[in-house]
Amino acid sequence: MLAVSKPAAAPLPPFPPEPDQGRSDRTDGLAEVRVEGARLRLVELPLVRPFTTSVGTDTVKTALLVELVGDGLRGWGECVADPGPSYFGETLVTARHVLTEYLLPEVVGSPRRPVADHLRRITWVRGHPMAQAALEMALLDLAGQATGRSLAQILGGVRVRVACGVSVGIEATVAATLRAVDGYCAEGYQRVKLKCRPGRDERVVAAVRRAFPTLPLTVDGNAAYTLADLAVLQRLDRYGLLMIEQPLAHDDLVDHARLQALLRTPVCLDESVPSVASARAAIALRAGGMINLKPGRVGGLLAAAAIHDLCGAAGWPTWVGGMLETGIGRAANVALASLPNNTLAGDTSASDRYFSEDLVAEPFRLGLDGTLAVPTRPGLGAEPDPERLARVTTWLERFTGPGTGHG
Repeated sequence: MLAVSKPAAAPLPPFPPEPDQGRSDRTDGLAEVRVEGARLRLVELPLVRPFTTSVGTDTVKTALLVELVGDGLRGWGECVADPGPSYFGETLVTARHVLTEYLLPEVVGSPRRPVADHLRRITWVRGHPMAQAALEMALLDLAGQATGRSLAQILGGVRVRVACGVSVGIEATVAATLRAVDGYCAEGYQRVKLKCRPGRDERVVAAVRRAFPTLPLTVDGNAAYTLADLAVLQRLDRYGLLMIEQPLAHDDLVDHARLQALLRTPVCLDESVPSVASARAAIALRAGGMINLKPGRVGGLLAAAAIHDLCGAAGWPTWVGGMLETGIGRAANVALASLPNNTLAGDTSASDRYFSEDLVAEPFRLGLDGTLAVPTRPGLGAEPDPERLARVTTWLERFTGPGTGHG
C-alpha cells in the first residue's frame, strides 16, 4: 500500500504569557485616593453629520459620564456604551444599572486607598466592561491629579503628539464618499477608514483608491461578513489596504484565523477582543495581525495597555479606535495612543469631526501635520465646560457614602 505522508503543519508561536492586566506596575507611585461622592449623568451632543455603519446610523451622541469627588478634586470618566446592543452587549441602561447598584457602592465613601485596591474591589463583577472602564477612568483621573502625573505618563506614553486618522461612515453614494474623503484629506488626516458592508464595499474602495492612489486606507466591516464572502474580501487585497478591520462575527476567532491565512492584507480585530484573555487567544490562533484598542470594550485603560504590551511582544501593531467619544473619552484615547506600540494612526479625530461644540473646555484640534497634542496636565488633562455640561445634561443622579459591598 502506498504510504501517504501528511504535510507538516506550520508551527504555532509560543503561547503568549498571561499579563497582570497592566495594573500592578502602572498604578505604582500614584497617590491614594478617597472618593467622597459621585455623580452619574447622561449627556446628548448632536453629531455634525450622520454616521452610518453596517449596524445602523447615529445622529446624536448619548454618553454616560461618571464624576468622582474627593479631597477637593473631580475625576471624570466616560462610558462608551450605546443606547442599544448592536455593537456590544452592554447598553447605556445596563451600564447605568451596574454602576448604580454594584460599582459605585464599592468605592464611594470608602477609606483612602490606592487605585489598584479600589479596582480590586470591583473584580467580583463579571462582564460590563464599559461600566467598569468608565469608573476606572475617573479613578485614574483623580489619582493623576493628586499625584501630579498625566494619564499618558501613568500609562507609559512616549509621544507628545499622536497621528490621527478618520473614520468615514457609509455614505448614500460613491460621490458622497469621495467628497467626504477629500475633505478629511484636506484637513490633514493621515489615514482614512471606510465603513463597509456587503454590497457597499469593493466599488467604493476602488473609487477611493483611484482618486487617492497613495492614501493610507483601511476598511471596517463591523462583523457584517462571513466566509461565504471570501471572494470579495480577497479582491480587496488588490487595493493596498493597511488592514481589513473586523470582517467576521464578533465571537469567531477561528474563522478569522482561516480568513487571515487566505489574505495578504492584515486582519485587524475589534469586537472579537473584549479582554486580555481573548487577545492572547487571538495571537495564539493567528486570527489576525493587529488589534484595535478600545478601553471601553476591554474593561478599561489598564487592560487596553496590557493588550498593547502583549501585542508588542508578539509583533502585532496596535492602534486606538473610537466610539464617537466626547472630549472626556477622547482625552483618554489620545493618552493611550501615545504608547510605543501604537504605530498606526488611530481613530482619534479632532473634536470638530463629530461635534460643532464639544463638551470639554478645550476641544481637541487637529494640527497641520495631522496630529493631536497629548494632554500634559495631571490626570486626564480635560474637563467639561460647566455651562456646556449643564446645557446638554438630560439626567443626573448623585451618590454619597458610605460604600457597601462585597469587599
